[in-house]
Amino acid sequence: MEIQSFQQVSFYFFGAVLLLSAFMVVTMRNPVKSALFLVLSFFSAAGIWMLLEAEFLSISLVLVYVGAVMVLFLFVVMMLDINIAELRSGFGEYLPMGALVAVLLIIELAIILSGGQFGLQAMPDPAPHAADYSNTRELGLLLYTAYIYPLELAALLLLVAIVAAIALTMRKRKTTKYQDPGKQVQVQAKDRLKIVKMPSERKS
Repeated sequence: MEIQSFQQVSFYFFGAVLLLSAFMVVTMRNPVKSALFLVLSFFSAAGIWMLLEAEFLSISLVLVYVGAVMVLFLFVVMMLDINIAELRSGFGEYLPMGALVAVLLIIELAIILSGGQFGLQAMPDPAPHAADYSNTRELGLLLYTAYIYPLELAALLLLVAIVAAIALTMRKRKTTKYQDPGKQVQVQAKDRLKIVKMPSERKS
């Protein structure tokens, strides 16, 4: 009974932190602070997944998104010279449309959650597994048996996206200077340095 109450308290704690951090992500005008709150929301979601005994997804969320994606995003944002005043100037212009989208999302969530499909009776707590239960093994068996075709389709879509990104960025511009590594390797010292002999002069 104490374990169940601890899990409920932990769930409500992580859920409250997740909602608060997600709200701060979309309301913060500083992109660095918004990214930091997004990291906090990822950690909170990882904690909820840990309570649901999805350890592999939880640690993947922390390692992949927090450890790689968000660190790279923060590095790019801090390296760029973003004009915060310019970002704030267009906030009032898009506020009505953003408020309308937010109200529609709240109405849709209220309709879904009020249907009784997500209550404790419809979705009880998962049963405890044995000590030798492997969440990673079960996930791998499910992906590579029942969902093998959707997995291959997702991999194909990612490959197409990578090729499209490379094709869009590989543009030849007139102002861009290109180098030929083959010619650079063949260059000798005499091609780089030229010694000019000049006779010495005396001041009269």
